[in-house]
Amino acid sequence: MSRRGGPPAGGLSGPQAVGVLQAKGRFMVVEPLFERGRAVTVERDKRHRIGDLVVARPGRGGKAKVVRRLGRPDNASAVLEALMLDRGLRRRFDPLVERRAAESRDRGGHRIDVPRRDLTALPTFTIDPATAKDFDDAISAERLEGGAIRVWVHIADVSAFVEPRSPVDREAMRRATSVYVPGRVEPMLPEALSNEACSLLPGHDRFAVTVEMDLRDGHCTRASFYRSLIRSDERLDYDRVDRIFAGAEAAHEPWAEPLAAAREAAAALHVVRTRESALELSSSEPEFVFDATGHVRAQQEAEQTESHRVIEHLMISANAQVAELLHGRGIPTLFRVHERPEPDAVRRLVDQLATLDVPTPELPPSMSPEEASEFVAECSRLVDAHVRRTGHGRVGMTFLVLRALKQARYHPRDLGHAGLGLAHYCHFTSPIRRYPDLICHRALLAAVGGGEDAPRGDAMEEAADWTSLKEREAMAIERDSDRVARCFLLERQMREGHDGPFDGEVTGVISAGAFVRFAGGHEGLLPVRHLRGDWWDLNEAGTILTAAQSGRRIRLGDTVKVEVDRVDAPRGRVDLMPAGGRF
Repeated sequence: MSRRGGPPAGGLSGPQAVGVLQAKGRFMVVEPLFERGRAVTVERDKRHRIGDLVVARPGRGGKAKVVRRLGRPDNASAVLEALMLDRGLRRRFDPLVERRAAESRDRGGHRIDVPRRDLTALPTFTIDPATAKDFDDAISAERLEGGAIRVWVHIADVSAFVEPRSPVDREAMRRATSVYVPGRVEPMLPEALSNEACSLLPGHDRFAVTVEMDLRDGHCTRASFYRSLIRSDERLDYDRVDRIFAGAEAAHEPWAEPLAAAREAAAALHVVRTRESALELSSSEPEFVFDATGHVRAQQEAEQTESHRVIEHLMISANAQVAELLHGRGIPTLFRVHERPEPDAVRRLVDQLATLDVPTPELPPSMSPEEASEFVAECSRLVDAHVRRTGHGRVGMTFLVLRALKQARYHPRDLGHAGLGLAHYCHFTSPIRRYPDLICHRALLAAVGGGEDAPRGDAMEEAADWTSLKEREAMAIERDSDRVARCFLLERQMREGHDGPFDGEVTGVISAGAFVRFAGGHEGLLPVRHLRGDWWDLNEAGTILTAAQSGRRIRLGDTVKVEVDRVDAPRGRVDLMPAGGRF
């Protein structure tokens, strides 16, 4: 409070503030929840309680006004909603955009008169997570005489419903990508399109853009592209497909044989990708279960299984074929580029892996960009083999491999994709949730006479920079929200008596301590300040902490026993200490 009894310092300089409503003397303020900062003074309102999680916007007389109550800061759903708002997500569409999207859905889009191939009699299926609501890709497949397999990759024809420079298109470009947060999503397109008109729902005729490929021994020998009308026969999910592949559940016609053919085609593509210097990286994504009151009840890791790889390989193949055509025709578009790593980054990766007793390739005195890419791919395969042999180290060592690479991005020039080992690549298969895919759809259809105008070449550089930026922002929000959800679950588990000690694995080390993954996916920092009685030094490779006096070491991939010292759930932070107070 000021000396004259005025309101506490802290105005609202931005469009809104997200935080916890608190009392300070005669005034009410919103204390920031996610980052330390100045409190914002707000007008008193009897409808809101002290301790509420709220959104405030500029009001009269220099004070802000509470415009929305989100819940309480001990509720995971409320905090995740607050995080999305704090990071600038709108959480709703402008009424005009909603109205135009609904109008486009109701009239069947703006491309109802373009020629389409009727593929509704072709057995077709989708494979997605069990919780998915929008289905933007479907598959058909059949075996041909002579051993080839014909695969049809059908992608939702979003361009038929989103007219360039329309309000819906401008808003989709502004968002650039859907953002997925545990239990919620910030969609790129309104629900009338994303979950309805453009979603390839089973039993419904839907507009699609089809990539038809003849595959033999993991190579595409022919590809064609056209607008189509399809009807999905079955909505499959990854778990069900894995049960079918394992023989635990029966597949049914008309999609049983096409699924088997697609599986065979994807397996051959995998062999070729591995042989041609694609990276061998496996990952998992957390899936959270919430109760009716918005608290996190459980978590499981969604591992990349064979069913995931079937879709991955077929989508990559379709993307590559589209990119090759657009490159050859010189049509303006956005390519997905992943430039080759720098030789110095490869040398550092090899040095890091060597400190962890992982076999490494022998590097020549000088490397071409192509050789650098091949050596990183070889390192990724050696890491995969090491992890399978030892049973630990996957998370941390995979991170080392990824850090050796340049970041993938969008670009108007076709610079190739080193991570996939492909000379031509673009994102085409997810136009419901990524704006670059919608640009590629328009470019492809312009190239094959599908009734669309080609994107403007002079707009591609700005579009590339913008969509790359929005992708990075979305990834940061998704990563941080996963941490928040995990922390709320950890608090719940500790209240229920599951308070450790826990077996953990070191996933990273910094001078301040070791990051540890424990108890089925939780992560925290074991600070060196809790490792009393010694001074700890980080090695030059950034992979080992060593005690100066005792010589004890903490290496990336090591197993450790830890206890939870402190959980800051809204900020997604966990501090750990050695089990029993000793290391």
